Amino acid sequence: MTPVAAQVSITTILPMLSAIANRQWEQFKELEADFVSQYGVEVWQEVFNFRLKLALDKDSDRWLLIQWCGEGIISVKNVA
Repeated sequence: MTPVAAQVSITTILPMLSAIANRQWEQFKELEADFVSQYGVEVWQEVFNFRLKLALDKDSDRWLLIQWCGEGIISVKNVA
């Protein structure tokens, strides 16, 4: 992880986690866009992959995936 990504404050990440927990897709997208505007897409990729995504529970992770891919996927099945 780059030094910039490691130094992103948890207070910057918490609103994104709250938006995911509350299933507020539009709010999450706004926070994501603000983050990318401030830090750049490369830092966003690192923070998302190594800090935010790892903090998600299984249902939240699945919800986020469905939101990102929902336009092209007709249905998502649970696989045990």
